[in-house]
Amino acid sequence: MHSRGIALFAGTLLACAPALDWREVRPPGANVQVQLPCKPAIHARQVTLAGAAVEMSLYACSADGVTYALSHADIGDPARVGAVLDALARSARANLGGGLPRSSAPARVEGMTPIPLAVRLELDGHLPDGRPARESVVVFAYGTRVYQATALGAQLDPAALDTFLGSLRVRP
Repeated sequence: MHSRGIALFAGTLLACAPALDWREVRPPGANVQVQLPCKPAIHARQVTLAGAAVEMSLYACSADGVTYALSHADIGDPARVGAVLDALARSARANLGGGLPRSSAPARVEGMTPIPLAVRLELDGHLPDGRPARESVVVFAYGTRVYQATALGAQLDPAALDTFLGSLRVRP
């Protein structure tokens, strides 16, 4: 394919790419807000976190080949918050094959409770079907409520990632 054909093909792909339609989401009772690039589906289910069953709510949507999600649960016991944050971070790593993070830094979310195990991870790995994937994850807490914000896709656009993760705010 010559350069004009490549440019025409690339232009066609860009014209078909869905636009990110950012909207503020404030899950009821979650004390948090976030910008998502699409209308989220809402799910709730019982999960086991650090040895105890809790109901976890999930707000998730997919746009431009990336799934954006915010999950939260009230674990009820302040003594368990650190262990639950650690379990969430380990689970994110395991979902992509368990490798070491490309980068790890303390989580910085306006209004969060400062906890050493609140972290932002950048992960590379593979989905269960073998496809390569990148994931950016932030786990943090406010009181006894724990949160996990995730962007997962073959490629992560830095500007979209900054909009998504930069919009996280705890709102008591």
